[in-house]
Amino acid sequence: MPKATSARQNSPDREVNNSIDWNSEFHFWEIQLCYNPMIVIGTDIVEAYFKSRAGHRGIKAARSQYDAWLAIAEAAEWKTPEDVKKAHPKASVLKGGRVVFNIKANDYRLIALVEYVDGVLMIRFFGSHEEYDGIDAGTV
Repeated sequence: MPKATSARQNSPDREVNNSIDWNSEFHFWEIQLCYNPMIVIGTDIVEAYFKSRAGHRGIKAARSQYDAWLAIAEAAEWKTPEDVKKAHPKASVLKGGRVVFNIKANDYRLIALVEYVDGVLMIRFFGSHEEYDGIDAGTV
């Protein structure tokens, strides 16, 4: 196995074993390559919503809840709709990879298209419960 040494370590009166354990290094990278968190796109939809409603009653709490949801989604490794339900039991899984998340209890709704194989979550809609009632969650 190769040894990593420096000029200072090569003095004749000093014996140093700086061998690299390639097996440990390999396992480290193997672990890193297996971790594939979700890629979340479409956050600009939510940002625009919050910006247009700054100062509205309850919007700060909604923002806080959305930020918590986003942190969970960005760290998640959802490979199936069941994985989503484990993390968010109250989420509604629809046909075609769509998922409806409740934000701030049930005051706001977030619709996402989840591509499980690719690990991508695309936000398609964010709005109040009333606004949600006026759209088709399956096509938005």
